Amino acid sequence: MVKNKTVAESATTLSEVMMPMYANHYGSVHGGTILKLADEAAFVSATKHARKNVVAASMDHMEFRHPVNVGDLLSLSASIFHVGRTSMDVEVKIQAEKIKEGRKTYIGSAYLTMVALDEKGRPAKVPGLILKTKEEKKKNREIKLRRERRIAFLSGKIKPNGQLE
Repeated sequence: MVKNKTVAESATTLSEVMMPMYANHYGSVHGGTILKLADEAAFVSATKHARKNVVAASMDHMEFRHPVNVGDLLSLSASIFHVGRTSMDVEVKIQAEKIKEGRKTYIGSAYLTMVALDEKGRPAKVPGLILKTKEEKKKNREIKLRRERRIAFLSGKIKPNGQLE
């Protein structure tokens, strides 16, 4: 029997100092590097929840509010706020810290859907999610709406401008 899990049981934070190899010639970290790290944070959180192999099925939104520079400590906090039968919707919050100054800046967030796989590489059932706080319940509702809009868009029911077909 699969035991349902709380949001806290799979929450994770990954941190890494941004090095010159991650940046362009201006010292700004490439967006692709940040996307890769967001995928890794979501992977860890989803693996902790499912305790199975997981893969990214989609990243529906990524926003960069501020640049990240060489020398910044980038921290990505991932939490699962919605699960389906085989999928998990993960929010990844991204923050940069000027280590010597202690100044932290919210960089943005990403939303990923991860799918659990069985030994044969087929989608596998995941544990349910226990929502304990008002904030967790609110995030769950928001992510369900985000998921419904994404599915409607992918099925052609909503145009890219947000209007219904």
